[in-house]
Amino acid sequence: MLKNDQLDQWDRENFFHPSTHLAQHARGESPNRVIKTASGVFIEDRDGNKLLDAFAGLYCVNVGYGRKEIAEAIGDQAKELAYYHSYVGHGTEASITLSKMILDRAPANMSKVYFGLGGSDANETNVKLIWYYNNILGRPEKKKIISRWRGYHGSGLVTGSLTGLELFHKKFDLPIEQVIHTEAPYYFRRNNLDQTEEQFVAHCAAELEALIEREGADTIAAFIGEPVLGTGGIVPPPAGYWSAIQAVLKKHDILLVADEVVTGFGRLGSMFGSDHYGIEADIITIAKGLTSAYAPLSGSIISDKVWKVLEQGTDENGPIGHGWTYSAHPIGAAAGVANLKLIDELNLVQNAGETGAYLNATMAEALSGHANVGDVRGEGMLCAVEFVKDKGSRTFFDSADKIGPQISAKLLEQDKVIARAMPQGDILGFAPPFCLSRAEADQVVAAALRAVQAVLG
Repeated sequence: MLKNDQLDQWDRENFFHPSTHLAQHARGESPNRVIKTASGVFIEDRDGNKLLDAFAGLYCVNVGYGRKEIAEAIGDQAKELAYYHSYVGHGTEASITLSKMILDRAPANMSKVYFGLGGSDANETNVKLIWYYNNILGRPEKKKIISRWRGYHGSGLVTGSLTGLELFHKKFDLPIEQVIHTEAPYYFRRNNLDQTEEQFVAHCAAELEALIEREGADTIAAFIGEPVLGTGGIVPPPAGYWSAIQAVLKKHDILLVADEVVTGFGRLGSMFGSDHYGIEADIITIAKGLTSAYAPLSGSIISDKVWKVLEQGTDENGPIGHGWTYSAHPIGAAAGVANLKLIDELNLVQNAGETGAYLNATMAEALSGHANVGDVRGEGMLCAVEFVKDKGSRTFFDSADKIGPQISAKLLEQDKVIARAMPQGDILGFAPPFCLSRAEADQVVAAALRAVQAVLG
């Protein structure tokens, strides 16, 4: 039981929590959990409850909790140099080293890294650079960005618009007019149940082609997509999807932004999702896995093609007018260097692939036969279970029933395992740290089965 003390009172009176029912929290109708410490895949709150975090925070604590190597790197950097800016050619050993380490791991066509603090600001940077790019090339009308329904790209004005989830648009006057959306590569939720995966991929490509034709290719600058849909349901793309989409984009000279905030640095069992699916991006967005969330840091990896135009732009117009005070913050960069070293030393990318495959297979074996489990899917250290009212007709539960949140809550209550009830559907999501063991994966699956049985029978 949570303590009803002064800290609880201060929380409800002073702290504006993101993605929270504000009124219920202020009234004390929702839980207030204060996390105190963590190690490996476990976190512990101030009441001594030890919880298996099967979502790695927000898909971000990839190396696991309590890694002293990263903490020490942060401390050493803070003692030597806590901050200096990166404007007009300034850098630090950490930021320069991390840039090199990222490009050594990135696809071969990448040239430079711009650093921010989180995925939202990285995608804001990407859109500004894309607009700049087309202005330099004398194409002032080529500015629209195509995103996908159910995609997640941030919570800002532009990035909240790119995000294709109703919750992030509702009452915020979003999306802005420069952002348009196309079909999500979500085979389980296809409208035509008779379609094969191959036919559905062809449908997605045709829908994209039709959108471009309606809007005019000369008005469309870029397409942004996550290699695997994340917050929209943890949905791996159907086979051949990325090849078909890229063919359409190349035909119309539309840039491709691969949002790898979730998939970057190993979550799929490959260093990048772009490698995993053969995506040839012009810009790659990185964040969470860059530091395993030990310090805030994000990045935009810029391709040779785009970089050459940015250089041309500054020759013509002077210094580029974009920057954040905390771009390439040395403490974040030091955390990134230590984190990437640790990922290599502990062979965590391979473990994400192997143990992730085991988690997905075991989850499917345990749950796919349940009458209300419509789909068990995943890739690498990502896994999702989607619930339906009737499997035969693929009839979904009423959203007011909150089946996903009920199961997530039961999982926490019964077995102290954290999973995420994903928005816009009754979907239970898992994204554990890469250090998850098979025994811990078994623990997660067994707990998930018990929670499903408790809620749905």
